[in-house]
Amino acid sequence: MLIVYAVIVLGLLGLIFGIILDFASKKFAVEVDEREAEILTVLPGANCGGCGYPGCGGLAAAIAKGEAPINGCPVGGAAVAEKVAGIMGVEAGSGEKMVAHVRCKGDCESAKTKYDYSGITDCRAAASLIGGPKGCSYGCLGLGTCVQVCKFDAIHVVNGVAVVDEEKCVNCGKCINVCPKGLIESKPANKAVMVDCMSKDFGKAVKENCSVGCIGCGLCEKECPFDAIIFEDKLARINYDKCKQCNKCATKCPTKVIKPKERKKPVVKPAAKPEEKAKEAESK
Repeated sequence: MLIVYAVIVLGLLGLIFGIILDFASKKFAVEVDEREAEILTVLPGANCGGCGYPGCGGLAAAIAKGEAPINGCPVGGAAVAEKVAGIMGVEAGSGEKMVAHVRCKGDCESAKTKYDYSGITDCRAAASLIGGPKGCSYGCLGLGTCVQVCKFDAIHVVNGVAVVDEEKCVNCGKCINVCPKGLIESKPANKAVMVDCMSKDFGKAVKENCSVGCIGCGLCEKECPFDAIIFEDKLARINYDKCKQCNKCATKCPTKVIKPKERKKPVVKPAAKPEEKAKEAESK
């Protein structure tokens, strides 16, 4: 009989606890927006943090609550923004693709060095030693810290300077945040003209340390017909809202520090040979 009583008591206790748990689960249930789960399925799942939230789950929750824009995912770009807009029932709008760009051309041939660095292969560690080994205190140290943090294989060190592969870049911001010199900036992908220098030194000091630095001569500003060149701290900067990519500033720059937009040469069709003309005439 004791065994029977024990089984009955345990059964009653299980029933009571089950009722309590069922009531608690309904009473204290946290409502989850169904749109959040749908948004999470269309996000790329990179969890890079480029959106400013802790992973794709954080961004999906923020978008569902209206706390983040529908185009908040830099990795997914316009395609993902359009899908998210469909889930949220709003218009996606035209989002311009942005990419990272390293504003330095001071490679191994162009830039001078102050000393031989043999420490940790990290730009931040090198920068802590009187600004690093490069003669220009604003220049790229080329130790590849930005390369290490990029999850998309979109940035590499070429001849001592970091270079961004714009085809792979998703503008997640990792390289921008990690650069101790603040050399990496976002720019519109369809804008190629760029002042590849961040030195705020006077022209003489720039020329002593780098042959391709901005010397603040102002010739680009005078040459620009669209008033798109701005000078801040002796350094030229381009206003992309005004810039028409005419390349006049790049052509005038004496140190060639302004990267021009490459123009495609028109394809000239070779003239037909006499025998080919005769064949064409016969076919007609």
